[in-house]
Amino acid sequence: MTLSLRRFALAASCLLVATQLTAAEPKRPECIAPASPGGGFDLTCKLVQSALVNEKLLSKPMRVTYMPGGVGAVAYNAVVAQRPADGGTLVAWSSGSLLNLAQGKFGRFDENAVRWLAAVGTSYGAIAVKSDSPYKNLNDLVEALKKDPSKVVIGSGGTVGSQDWMQTALIAKAAGINPRDLRYVALEGGGEIATALLGGHIQVGSTDISDSMPHILSGDMRLLAVFSEKRLDEPEMKDIPTAKEQGYDIVWPVVRGFYLGPKVSDEDYAWWKAAFDKLLVSEDFAALRDQRELFPFAMTGAELDVYVKKQVADYKVLAKEFGLIQ
Repeated sequence: MTLSLRRFALAASCLLVATQLTAAEPKRPECIAPASPGGGFDLTCKLVQSALVNEKLLSKPMRVTYMPGGVGAVAYNAVVAQRPADGGTLVAWSSGSLLNLAQGKFGRFDENAVRWLAAVGTSYGAIAVKSDSPYKNLNDLVEALKKDPSKVVIGSGGTVGSQDWMQTALIAKAAGINPRDLRYVALEGGGEIATALLGGHIQVGSTDISDSMPHILSGDMRLLAVFSEKRLDEPEMKDIPTAKEQGYDIVWPVVRGFYLGPKVSDEDYAWWKAAFDKLLVSEDFAALRDQRELFPFAMTGAELDVYVKKQVADYKVLAKEFGLIQ
């Protein structure tokens, strides 16, 4: 093929993709954040709300709506049962959603009930306290828990078995403490955890770093540990110690992404997949992702479906280890 023919073929291909995206654009795009405003699901929806318009993949911003309940369970059931074919509705998910699915917490629907669309970034679990907390590091917290676990109120997104619960359960197990002896308050996502912590209703928040950074930067909160392999490179995060460096071999990534209803047409699904494939290689999107304290993790379509199913299987093993499922 000559150079001119190659250029023509490339131009035609680009034009075809652009035409498909424009022709199939959802009329009323919506992103459901399955929790109260201010947490990780809200952050995930608002990230793509901005990015899709910036990249001219949507001609108008999609609206963000909130559907709290069961750390994703209410939204999952509503979309599968009531809006299964709505091609304009994205729903945010996280690793915590997959952990709950592994334990059957989403009711009669399992991980095969929706169309997994895209993963757009990852955060890491973290343990947060108020800036004036007597706990200066993870060992201070562990010693307090060993002395009397009932005296330390821990707020987590979801009940026993949730992602946030699992993070402190892993710490407890490493320290020789029965996780069932820990005192938990179940909250609906990172926004409520921060509110409860800053209001003095809990002493410790089991959350993730992206939810926490606005409060860290304002000076209201501190992180005792982040559950990453090594310290994070971002300037505002480089002084936050990992759990591993404090003697607790715990790593917990919090992947964030979107799914669609189970009966969404192949045409609508393909439109969204093409949009996200373009978005995820954009430098502008990378900048928006970084602003929200998320780290690179890009996956769409069939590859993501395989990843999700494997993660759910792995979480089932972990849930059995802690006696959460049979």
